[in-house]
Amino acid sequence: MLRDVWAFRGFIWGSVKREFQTRWQGTQFGPIWIVANPLATIFIFTVIFANIMRPSLPGHDSPYAYSIYLCAGVLAWNLFSELLSRCVGIFVEHGNLLKKMHFPKLVLPIMVITSGFLNFCIVFALFLLFLAFSGNFPGWIVFATLPVLAVQMALTAGLGMFLGTINVFYRDVQQSTALVLQFWFWLTPIVYAASGLPDSVKSALEWNPMWPLIRAYQTIFLEHKAPDWLGLAFPVAVAVVFMFLGVLSFHRLQGEIVDEL
Repeated sequence: MLRDVWAFRGFIWGSVKREFQTRWQGTQFGPIWIVANPLATIFIFTVIFANIMRPSLPGHDSPYAYSIYLCAGVLAWNLFSELLSRCVGIFVEHGNLLKKMHFPKLVLPIMVITSGFLNFCIVFALFLLFLAFSGNFPGWIVFATLPVLAVQMALTAGLGMFLGTINVFYRDVQQSTALVLQFWFWLTPIVYAASGLPDSVKSALEWNPMWPLIRAYQTIFLEHKAPDWLGLAFPVAVAVVFMFLGVLSFHRLQGEIVDEL
């Protein structure tokens, strides 16, 4: 399976490049728009929250503390939400392409994941620049984001491939996923601090696989220290389970996907 996908690496990269190019095709400012929206988001978070609303986080005196807390969580969540949403509908969205061309179907989710990851890298680089200019760069511990990001990508890919395969046969899966993601966002301490929650709610949060990942990013960028690696055991386990389910369901049903579309 992976050997077949590797043979289509040129097709994958070409598709990713075309997707980026179509975003600014026909515009006056071209690729500037790729960084304009992320810059606007970071600017709003820092200016509005740091200088106007001025919310505080317990134990943090920096005026940018909440902005960093919010950016770290939102950027990570947006990557997860965007990739999962696109992976769930990827086979249905490209149904005509699957019928007309013969290529490994696994190429499609890989295209989505590659495109989304590159877009995240651009936004993440801008966030690091903001941290550097504001005097809040975490230093060498920033490299601790790499294993955290790897776990998140594995979780997203496994869950996305599993739901994307099932969605071909039960189209309500895509609509349900969009609804669940809305609730999931607010059930994860991203815009609010977990420290203010009751102990019973904190215990329940440990069953949310995204919470240890979000908390890891916030720990790295806000507290400038390594995250609780043991706390990542649960999202790692969930990622392994869904990677297995994703590959298994795709392997068993891939022959029926085109017929169903």
